Amino acid sequence: MHWPLSTLPLPLCSDLGAHSLSGLLWTLLLLFLWHCYRMGSDSPAHHPHGSKLNSRRAMKNCGGTKSGVLSRGDHQRSPFISMETEEEEEEEEEEEERGQGYLTPVLSHALFPAQASSQAKKLYAALQEYAKRYSWVGMGRIHKGLREQERLASHCTIQKPHLFYLPDVPSVPFFPRDAHRHDIEVLEANYPVILSEFQAVYQRGIDTKQGWTFMGPKGQAVFSLYSAGVCVAGNCRLCPRTYRTLLSLRTFINSNSLGSAGFWLLGPGATLGSSYGPTNTRLRCHLGLQTPPECELVVGGEPQCWSEGHCLLVDDSFLHTVSHKGPQEAGPRVILSVDMWHPNVAAAERQALDFMFSPEP
Repeated sequence: MHWPLSTLPLPLCSDLGAHSLSGLLWTLLLLFLWHCYRMGSDSPAHHPHGSKLNSRRAMKNCGGTKSGVLSRGDHQRSPFISMETEEEEEEEEEEEERGQGYLTPVLSHALFPAQASSQAKKLYAALQEYAKRYSWVGMGRIHKGLREQERLASHCTIQKPHLFYLPDVPSVPFFPRDAHRHDIEVLEANYPVILSEFQAVYQRGIDTKQGWTFMGPKGQAVFSLYSAGVCVAGNCRLCPRTYRTLLSLRTFINSNSLGSAGFWLLGPGATLGSSYGPTNTRLRCHLGLQTPPECELVVGGEPQCWSEGHCLLVDDSFLHTVSHKGPQEAGPRVILSVDMWHPNVAAAERQALDFMFSPEP
């Protein structure tokens, strides 16, 4: 039922005399009430600019099909459902797929590519086990990275982690200090203590019996405190204050095989050839302990030099080289290397990666 405006008993201002102002207010109030009544009584069909989202939801609730074919009863109940075309529905579905972020739940029944590597399949099985225990929520990027590992790894030649690539993670060869300000300040504040403990173990001799591991070219050795997520207890007992400093860091990776920490020694004349790190989910923090001249680190084509008592944040998934071209009398270059989480890896993703890359028993 519709009331025409002419039927409303609106008082005229001329008949109100001294009360013309109150009459005008009454007129506006009645007009407002009439407008509200008209808006409430109109059917959805009278508003062609209704939301597509509401149309799609109504179609799903009424059992509508993608082709727009509805039963007579359905058409009577929802006369506006058939206004949406098949092409519009497909466009909306594509928009929904593009809008999925890493917090969107993953479909656990999605098929894994048959041509994936054995390593990717092993990691995917671990991800499935993690999701059964906890949830698929937050696993979107990890799921995508495992499904498209080979394609993502070959997408760029300057950054190519050989173990696991997490997509949609912004990265640069060298990160600013603000990315991990707290942990950097903790390490730099403890530089004198860390240096003294290194000098103590160095004076004991560089030998495998003393906890050292020789790696790469001649002149390169590592005194590990954590190796692939496992604490090297004997070495940590020789460097107790450095060990406690590591445990006080907020982003230190100490519970999966992607994380390590230790003293890295590079002798004069040694060069570590071009290589890629295993993953882009971490950053390597280098605290300079002894940095003779003519020592250089080149990451992603960008050169940097270490400085004693200061930290560098490096994404070693970029192509990188290390060299010490100083004279023999300059002595070795020594850094404390600590693996930290990439700042753009979410907490849920870190927990899943800890599970997937749990240290070998």
